[in-house]
Amino acid sequence: MDTNVFWAALALMLVLEGLFPFLSPGGWRQTFLKLLQLRDGQLRFFGLTSIMLGLMLLWIVL
Repeated sequence: MDTNVFWAALALMLVLEGLFPFLSPGGWRQTFLKLLQLRDGQLRFFGLTSIMLGLMLLWIVL
């Protein structure tokens, strides 16, 4: 795998992760507070769902 692709993907992830707190810090804070109230099982479900969606997207793109 080309290391430039890895670094580009990491950079894009950081840009996307930074958009919401930059554009709406209050909304981001409220969302984060709601996340803190979730149980471990709920967080794991969302994590697994995110992983699966990411893998499917990679499969489609590549």
